[in-house]
Amino acid sequence: MGVFRNSPREAPRRKRSSSTTLQHLFNLESNKGSSNNTTDCCNGPVTNKQTDEEIMSLVCHCTTTIFTFVDDDLESPSAQEAKRVKLLQLLSIIKSLKRELPDHVVTSLVAMISANLFRPLPPTCNNNVRQPAPAEESEELASSLSPLWSHLQPIYDILLRLLIIVDPKSHHCRLIIDQQFLLSLLDLFQSEDPRERESLKNVYHKIYSKFTFYRAFMRKSMNDVLLHYAFEAEKNSGIGELLEIWGSIINGFTVPLKEEHKLFLMRVLIPLHKTKGMMVYHRQLAYCVSQFVQKEPMLGGLVVRGILRYWPITNCHKQILLISELEELVENISSDHYRRLALPLCTQITRCLNSWNSQVAERALYLWNNEMFVKMATSAIEEVFPVVVEGMEKNMKWHWSSSVKQLTENVKKMLEEMDPTLYDKCLQEIGHKDFVARQEETKRKARWERVELQAAMNTNNHHQHHQAILQPQTPPPTPPRRLPQYIVVSH
Repeated sequence: MGVFRNSPREAPRRKRSSSTTLQHLFNLESNKGSSNNTTDCCNGPVTNKQTDEEIMSLVCHCTTTIFTFVDDDLESPSAQEAKRVKLLQLLSIIKSLKRELPDHVVTSLVAMISANLFRPLPPTCNNNVRQPAPAEESEELASSLSPLWSHLQPIYDILLRLLIIVDPKSHHCRLIIDQQFLLSLLDLFQSEDPRERESLKNVYHKIYSKFTFYRAFMRKSMNDVLLHYAFEAEKNSGIGELLEIWGSIINGFTVPLKEEHKLFLMRVLIPLHKTKGMMVYHRQLAYCVSQFVQKEPMLGGLVVRGILRYWPITNCHKQILLISELEELVENISSDHYRRLALPLCTQITRCLNSWNSQVAERALYLWNNEMFVKMATSAIEEVFPVVVEGMEKNMKWHWSSSVKQLTENVKKMLEEMDPTLYDKCLQEIGHKDFVARQEETKRKARWERVELQAAMNTNNHHQHHQAILQPQTPPPTPPRRLPQYIVVSH
């Protein structure tokens, strides 16, 4: 070792020491990947005990020194930076480990993680009501970023690494990562910092995938959060992340689905369509719903009727999103439901294409380009055509947008080619309904005119009677006094 390869003095010894050299290389390689020792280039080999002591020293410092990043006068920036460096050092050590840590070290690590992560969150504004515009999005994102993230990020990385190396079957691991720990993690999803919610999503999903005995409890806990958001207080920033976790869980469900999972679809996912902040998490929600329908197409009818039940009245953005979701569902539901869903679905789409909002009307008209939607409509064509044709005629006559009128004209031609006789019959029925409606309007006006005339006569009579009461009545004149007449009797 350390001698030049072409040295003549060492050439005879090379063959004699070749086996020793190979064994030495094997030992070096095994020591490099071994979980028993680590090597320090300056101080030589470091034992597991020394590594554990170093970890405990760093953990003790990070547990006792906790910063809030609120008052710069009380918290030294140099001390904050020192803690960040120690957290990174601790993360580097744990990442390099390829062995299980002793129980007391794991307990201290979890205690340090709990002390730093589980904190009171500041009051959150209801940022789930609407989706911000691009100009506002950067400002809102900057205001929602937590100054604690420089400390939180390595702690989340430490927790994620710790979940990888611990044995979930050990009794000690169940004691330190218990149900209260999981509930505390779930509460942190209310954080406004999207970076923290993303890390929480990865940690929570890792626990769900590895700690299989907690899966039922974790599903129930997430259900409680979603139900509380949907029916009580629409204030939670982490609904999208929770639905992303649910999307991966639903993807692993086996067919046929359990009754518990079907109830989750109908009682939790469908009501989430009615909230004001649905636009923020609609992508994740639609993915979860579509996963259910793809696994069991017979659920499509229940899902479509549930969405129609919570259809928004004035929120145009939500209407556009729900039309897109319905279009995707129509492509996946069972054809056995087509006839039963054709009338309610086409009725709602017709209301949308009559909307004065041109974006909603155009999105509803584009739905007629979908072959599966047209196939569903034609499955109950005699019931659907009167509703749709009436909506088309209203658009052609009254809508203000020229682009909507042009799209309506295209759909109208398609419907006429589909069944000309039925289309003409619908037009005749519409004309008859208009004629009856005009007659009813004429009769209504005549009735109101009679009512107004009678009311005017009553008012006039009442006025005259009132005036007569107010005038003072003069007593009738007294008749002249008549003298008594005497009868003269002659004797």
